[in-house]
Amino acid sequence: MVSARTTTTTALLEALGDSRNEAVWREFDDRYRPIIGGFLKKLGFGNDDAADLTQDTLIRVVQDYRAGKYDRQRGRLRSWIIGIVKYLVADLRRARAKRREWRGDSVIAELPDDNRLTAVWEVERKRAILRQAIAELRDQSKLNEKAIHAFERYVVQERPAAEVARDLGLTPHDVYMAKSNVAARLREILARMETLFDDG
Repeated sequence: MVSARTTTTTALLEALGDSRNEAVWREFDDRYRPIIGGFLKKLGFGNDDAADLTQDTLIRVVQDYRAGKYDRQRGRLRSWIIGIVKYLVADLRRARAKRREWRGDSVIAELPDDNRLTAVWEVERKRAILRQAIAELRDQSKLNEKAIHAFERYVVQERPAAEVARDLGLTPHDVYMAKSNVAARLREILARMETLFDDG
């Protein structure tokens, strides 16, 4: 079974070509669902619409990939996935307009330009990588759990050091030390995962 933590995107895509390989579908889903979902929420979609569009996007990506519609020579995987999202959003808008459900102005009504979409995608890709790297650090290191919690709250959630210290029964100095220690351990994992998540 391929693992999202050790399999490059290229190898994952190659394995995805086999429609009988349920394990690779799950790995692909694990890798891209958080990115696509976060991407859609950043574009202004609520939780329900983001979840539905994420599911539709993943299904369409796999179907179209297996039908030979993705050509790596013509662009990056992320650009292709963003194109599918744009198509599905337009489809949703048309369907709601027919049912007169789309009321008023909305950030959903007009998607940003391609440069902005790519920037939003990259932010969500990096967040997904960081979450997975922290999960791996938890599983495979002997680092103190409180230090990891401090890192998540201070660095990932961007909460003030004093607040994190108070919530976890630490001093602000402990929070800064936790940040330094966890970051040092994460660097190697993050570098490896950046390579795995590279979509050419």
